[in-house]
Amino acid sequence: MGEGIKIATIGGGSSYTPELVEGFIQHYDELPVRELWLVDVEDGKEKLAIVGNLARRMIKKAGLPIDVHLTLNRQEALQDADFVTTQFRVGLLDARAKDENIPMKYGVLGQETNGPGGLFKGLRTIPVILDICRDMEEFCPEAWLINFTNPAGMVTEAVLRYSSIEKVVGLCNVPIGMEMGIAELLEVDPSRVRIDFAGLNHMVYGLEVYVDGKSVKHKVMELLSRPEHSSFVKNIDGMGWEPEFLRSLNVLTCPYHMYYYKTKEMLEKNRKSAQEEGTRAEVVQKLEQELFELYKDPDLSVKPQQLEERGGAYYSEAAVRLITSIYTDRCDIQPVNTVNNGAIASIPAESAVEVSCVITKEGPKPVTVGDLPVQVSGLVQQIKSFERVAAEAAVTGDYDKAVLALTINPLTPSDTVAAQIVEEMMEAHQPYLPQFFQTIKV
Repeated sequence: MGEGIKIATIGGGSSYTPELVEGFIQHYDELPVRELWLVDVEDGKEKLAIVGNLARRMIKKAGLPIDVHLTLNRQEALQDADFVTTQFRVGLLDARAKDENIPMKYGVLGQETNGPGGLFKGLRTIPVILDICRDMEEFCPEAWLINFTNPAGMVTEAVLRYSSIEKVVGLCNVPIGMEMGIAELLEVDPSRVRIDFAGLNHMVYGLEVYVDGKSVKHKVMELLSRPEHSSFVKNIDGMGWEPEFLRSLNVLTCPYHMYYYKTKEMLEKNRKSAQEEGTRAEVVQKLEQELFELYKDPDLSVKPQQLEERGGAYYSEAAVRLITSIYTDRCDIQPVNTVNNGAIASIPAESAVEVSCVITKEGPKPVTVGDLPVQVSGLVQQIKSFERVAAEAAVTGDYDKAVLALTINPLTPSDTVAAQIVEEMMEAHQPYLPQFFQTIKV
């Protein structure tokens, strides 16, 4: 890497971008970003301009020599980039609303990254991420791809299996949110907390939790059994766990486990919320309208506090921490999505897992876990099967594989229901699923 760093952010018009820019500003001394290229598509042009202008005001206020470039030309942005971050949403929030609403008609949870919603977000997203990878091979073959785009585990799986990009890391704010939340529960500084993470994205478990190197897992699990402490992310309203269940499980859950261990209750909760205030996508659409109105203010030169309600808490911290550790060869431990390479014994070596890793200039080095505890390994393997078949369907445009993937997913009650949901959602998302409509007629 030359003098300073060039970072290209795909999906630069996202409401999350000010969070990322704030991180680059705060960590400039150790991560000297020279150029930040914010890239978007034609439909996101207006938001890109609003966010880009706010980013420039933030950097100007900080007095830093970071040049911000706004472009719809992805290849221009990728040229000689050192890091490429991805945070895009194919079909925008309208597509997410369909992902949430359609499954509920069939008595199935509709959620952004789980069940039918996760499948169809993956089917829309994977062809685009693989196009980005092909561009990276040509314009910045030495760059690191840092993917935040959901479903992050499935997307990372697809990049590992269907592209020649090896420098790819998937990142999620859930593990760092769990660390921060536990530190708050225990009333200790977050730097004193460490969790041994293992599993998959949005299916990750804390096998151990330490404060100053001493295990406090049982104390933490007791605290997490209380309803008011059950969730650390804005987009999941936790319901609390049965103490007997947590004691027997004997590992820390992440908020997304609610969908699998409390499926019926979460479905009813989501239905009620959808009726009273709209689905999560519809809530976020209103929130984003408010955010972008704030972003337009020419006097605004900091990240507004309201962004924390968007669900991306610690996104900036996780992102900048990872990029900085790669850049400086820090060799600290962070939970990321990377190639398993034997870290989790029950998952194929070439698959993507979310696991604690030592972060080096050569990338993440997974901490070996061995076999997952028997009480969680079956569910993790089932979700990995779902991700692999879904990724194959996304790449091949195989309609039958899409039905198979959804049937494998534990949130789907039967193959009949899976086929019905896939048929309706294929039709609803047809503009963003060309690979299927080239080969079949739905």
